[in-house]
Amino acid sequence: MASSAVGAILAVLASLIITANVLVAIALLRLIHKSDSKGLYFVLNLAVADAMVGFTVVGLVIDEFSQPFYPPQIFCVLRMAFVISSSAASILSLIMVACDRHLAIRKPFHYFQMMTGLRVGVRLVGLWLVAATIGFLPVLIPAFQKTSAFPRPEKCSFFSIFQPAYMLSVFCVGFFPALFLFIYLYCDMLKIAAVHVRHIREVEAAGLAGGCPPSRTTSDMKAMRTVAILIGCFTLSWLPFFIASIIQTVCPGCFPYKVIEHYLWLMGLGNSLLNPLLYSLWQKDVRQQLSQLAAGLKKKVLLRLGNGRRFPGRGTKSLPTVSCLRLQD
Repeated sequence: MASSAVGAILAVLASLIITANVLVAIALLRLIHKSDSKGLYFVLNLAVADAMVGFTVVGLVIDEFSQPFYPPQIFCVLRMAFVISSSAASILSLIMVACDRHLAIRKPFHYFQMMTGLRVGVRLVGLWLVAATIGFLPVLIPAFQKTSAFPRPEKCSFFSIFQPAYMLSVFCVGFFPALFLFIYLYCDMLKIAAVHVRHIREVEAAGLAGGCPPSRTTSDMKAMRTVAILIGCFTLSWLPFFIASIIQTVCPGCFPYKVIEHYLWLMGLGNSLLNPLLYSLWQKDVRQQLSQLAAGLKKKVLLRLGNGRRFPGRGTKSLPTVSCLRLQD
């Protein structure tokens, strides 16, 4: 019964993650086509990585509804490798987005010269290579796998197939450096924004402002707000899972395993749903593109329901009426 409930929650979560990220990815592709902004490629990559997280969860949903499953070792290793790789790609994409915003604030006059298409492509390729290396490390190094698990586990999970050394490496080398880098970037952006505000106040005190709006400071504050929200959601989503997993790895009997697997990990997966929702709520351009997509879809549905017929209205000509008596003549 509990397994079916977890499977149902995972199924709903996977559906929402895939749908939200696909919609945001389409909106971002339209924006990139219009503006050719290189920074949007990092946000698009984040949506792709989060959508992949949703697709990997679909496999886990099948496991939950197929228990007792008793999958073979290599099957579980490959499945969890894909799960870890997509989650690592999502976290690394968040770092790329934060670094891009930080660079735009720190060096605004050199940003477009530095952020070329080639450099963006190299960074994205490197990101996926690192994510794949993290996820498939147990496949490359079999020593990170548990080979003496007997009886075989009923389903695939981190702690049933991976050695504690690998789990500690992923947690300590992957999550905490990312969190510290997030905090450093945000603090540095706060410092830069404080300098900008001080300069604006000095100009206003000297009477040189001329009533011009401080667009630069407004842009900086929007970027800082976005990064702050990303950091907060990332921390709230993943920190409980990583701390509890480290405790479970070091001391297997000190923390309930089912709590980590059924609740805390779901919170971490929820971050892949929060990311597209945040961008659709806080980014005006993305919100406008989603509205246009919804309006276009509504128009197509109405046309289909009306069998493609056009009715008289503004900008259209009414069809001529033909009398039935004239047809008889």
